[in-house]
Amino acid sequence: MALNPDFETALALSRFGLGSGENGVSALTGNVRERLKAEIKAGAPQPRSDDLRDTPTLLAEAYDYQKEKAAARKAARTNDTPAAMTGEATDMSSAAMAKSGMPPEQMPEQMTAQKRGAKTTTGPNPIRDAGLAEIRARFNDTMITPDIGFNERMVMFWTNHFAVSTKKSQPVAAISGAYEREAIRPHVFGRFHDLLLAVETHPCMLLYLDNAQSVGPDSPARNNGKRGLNENLAREIMELHTLGVGSGYTQADVTSFAKVITGWSVSRSEKQGPPGTFQFNARAHEPGTQTIMGKRYAQDGLAQGQAVLADLARHPATARHIATKLARHFVADDPPPALVEQLSRTFLDSDGDLAAVSTALIEAPEAWTPRLTKIRSPLEYVTAALRATGATLRPQAITQALNAMGQPWWQPAGPNGFPDTVAAWASPEGLSTRMDFANSLAGAADKSVDPRTFAASHLGPLLSVHTAQAIARAETQAQGLSLALLSPEFMRR
Repeated sequence: MALNPDFETALALSRFGLGSGENGVSALTGNVRERLKAEIKAGAPQPRSDDLRDTPTLLAEAYDYQKEKAAARKAARTNDTPAAMTGEATDMSSAAMAKSGMPPEQMPEQMTAQKRGAKTTTGPNPIRDAGLAEIRARFNDTMITPDIGFNERMVMFWTNHFAVSTKKSQPVAAISGAYEREAIRPHVFGRFHDLLLAVETHPCMLLYLDNAQSVGPDSPARNNGKRGLNENLAREIMELHTLGVGSGYTQADVTSFAKVITGWSVSRSEKQGPPGTFQFNARAHEPGTQTIMGKRYAQDGLAQGQAVLADLARHPATARHIATKLARHFVADDPPPALVEQLSRTFLDSDGDLAAVSTALIEAPEAWTPRLTKIRSPLEYVTAALRATGATLRPQAITQALNAMGQPWWQPAGPNGFPDTVAAWASPEGLSTRMDFANSLAGAADKSVDPRTFAASHLGPLLSVHTAQAIARAETQAQGLSLALLSPEFMRR
C-alpha cells in the first residue's frame, strides 16, 4: 500500500529513526527511503569528544584506580597508631581519634565526617568520569544531530544484542563505551562475521563473561586443576549472539566450544602484549580437536575459535535468529513471517552483509504498516524528547531519568540485554516515570512555544484528532506540552 509522502516521512522518523529534531517533521525533505539508505551507506558515526579514550588507556586507569583504592583501604586499616608515632594528629584514623578522647569539635573535618559515617571525597574517579563522558558525547552528538538516526538506532540494536553490563566490574564499567565505539559501530553495516569476531575478542566481552579466566582442563596453565573451564561466553555466543535457543546445539557443544576459546584473554602486562588488548594465551588453550554440532575442528590455537565463529556466523539458524530480532525491534512484537523470511534469506544470500539486510528491511512493505505497534524504550523516548524540545541535560540527569524508567545506561539485568516488547515498557509504573520526565521538560520549555504548534510540527500526519483536541484543551502551556510528549503518537513508533 502506497503511503502519503508526508506520512511516510513522519513514520520513518518514528519507526526507523530517533524522532524529529527541533524543526519538526517538515524539515526532513526528499525521498525518505533513499535518505534511510544514505545513512546505511554512510555507516554509524563515531561520538566526537576529546575526553573519550581507547580501551587500553581506560583499563590502565581502572586498574590503577583499583590499586589506589586498595592501598588506601589498607592504610586506613593499619593507621590506628598514636599521634606521637605519626607526628601529626591529622594522620590519625577516626578510630584512633576516638580512642584519644579528643572532642569532636577539635577533630579535622574529614575525620569527624568519618565518625558520623558520612562518605568522604576521595578525588577523581576515572571509571565514573569515563561513563559520563560517553553519555555526554552521544547526547551532544550521535543521538541528537542526525536528520533521521537509522544508523544510530542500529548501534542501539546491536549494542543490546551483544549486551554487557557496567554492573559486572569496574574494568567492564570503564570500557563499556569504548567497546561500543570500537567493536560495534564500525561493523553495524558490515559483515556479521566481522562484527561477531570484533565483539567476542574485545576485552569488554571477555571480562564481562569471564572468558579471560577460562583455562583448558588439559592445558599447561591449569595448575593442577586450580584453574578451570568457564562456559559463559561459549553459551551466550550460541544462545544469544548467533544460533538462538532451540536451534539444535547441545550442552556438549557448549562445553566443546568453551574449550575451543580457552586462551582468549586480555593482556595485563607488556610480557603478554600491549596491556588492555586481546591476548591469545596458548598456555591456557585446550589442545586437540573439538567437535561442535557434528563438525570437527582440528585447527591449532586461535584459528580454531575463529573457524567456529565463522561457521556460526553463516549458519541458517543464526540468519533466522537475527532476522526475527530485527523485525521484532522495528516492526512488531510478533514479526510478520514474510518479513522474517525475507531478512533471513537476504542474510544468507549476502553472506551476512548487514547493509543488505538493513536495505531489505527498508524496502519491505511489511515494515511500513501505518499502525504504530511498538513503544519506544526509555532510551529511545528520552532521545526523542530531547531532540524534539532541544533541551540539553547533564549526563547525570540523563542517567537518573533512564534509571527511573527502568533502562539504566548499559546495565541490562543479563547478557540477553533489555527486553524488546511492548509489555516490557508499557507498565503503569514505567509510564508514570515518563510522565515525571515529560512534565520536567515541559515546565522548563520556552514560554513562547505553542503546544498545538509543537505537536503538529513534531508528529506531523501521525497526530490524531483526539490528541490534537486534548492538547488544545490544556489549561496551561506546560500541560499541553506534556500531553504532546506523552501522547500515543509520541510514545509509540
